[in-house]
Amino acid sequence: MADVVLGIETSCDETSAAVLVCQEGRAELASLVILSQDVHKVFGGVVPELASRAHLTALKPVVAEALNEAGLPLQAVDAIAVTAGPGLVGSLIVGVCFAKALAEAGAKQLIGVNHLEGHVFAATLDDPYLEPPFVALIVSGGHTLLLDVPRWGKYSVLGETRDDAVGEAFDKVASMLGLGYPGGPEVEQLAGRGRDRFDLPRPMLGRGLDFSFSGLKTAVLYAVRAAADLAAERADIAASFQAAAFDVLSAKTRAAVERTGYSTVVLGGGVACSRTLAQLMAERLSGAARVAVARPRLNADNAAMIARAGWFHLEQGHTSDLYLEASARMPWPGLERSASSSSVGSKP
Repeated sequence: MADVVLGIETSCDETSAAVLVCQEGRAELASLVILSQDVHKVFGGVVPELASRAHLTALKPVVAEALNEAGLPLQAVDAIAVTAGPGLVGSLIVGVCFAKALAEAGAKQLIGVNHLEGHVFAATLDDPYLEPPFVALIVSGGHTLLLDVPRWGKYSVLGETRDDAVGEAFDKVASMLGLGYPGGPEVEQLAGRGRDRFDLPRPMLGRGLDFSFSGLKTAVLYAVRAAADLAAERADIAASFQAAAFDVLSAKTRAAVERTGYSTVVLGGGVACSRTLAQLMAERLSGAARVAVARPRLNADNAAMIARAGWFHLEQGHTSDLYLEASARMPWPGLERSASSSSVGSKP
């Protein structure tokens, strides 16, 4: 059994490493280092080639800093957990190759981790007694996904986006409003000064558990174009968009709770960094389910969640070999879905 797990995350534009110390069936986070690539703000989105090159430069010192913060040498690490997908394939390759080299050189166990499964495990780092069954809502720039989690390692899709992910919608709306990247924090801050006074649609509300955000983006675009004084109306447009998006997320999550009968909801992914969403979800689910959500640093792309998911798989006897490959569309182990559903993990 691995007592010390080094996690590595390079799926997009954060270079991250973490050390997890596992004792008596519990995992304690010993260190977490996240280095964000600010260069992408200039372009209003992630440039894959620049992201890959930045990982090449940053990964070695980031891993060294994580070990230093944990007060442990590399020799003390028993296993290395690395994001193998989904994500930007160039970025993933950097992390996977680095992890394989460390594992081979130090005779350490290696485990490739699905990035999305890592988001499900993130909440356990703040709530170590969190256990299934629960409903999980994973919301990020590439995914909007409702899951039935009856036990660790087994997941069933209840609903997912049919077009754009909610995080991608936030980025596009931020661009329409002349805000920076990433869009989620910018829109949330601006929305705090506005009022929900624009009649924006709540897509697919009351129509099953799938999501759609492309029409909501279009409605915002029309509102922006129709604004007589955009500078004076930006905050209200942001507030109206955020309210519409979060209404849909909370309503469908409550419907999933009612369908499953579970009393816990796990909220994860980059959009779960929004304190507005976490508060609204807790209010809407009051009396029906408690909401478990990690602190924002653990909901962003980070290596701690990868180490935690990796530790689970190592406990189950799962390991990867040196043929481990990075995959932009990595299958999610233990995921079940209907034959009519599209594949999860198709977006980075």
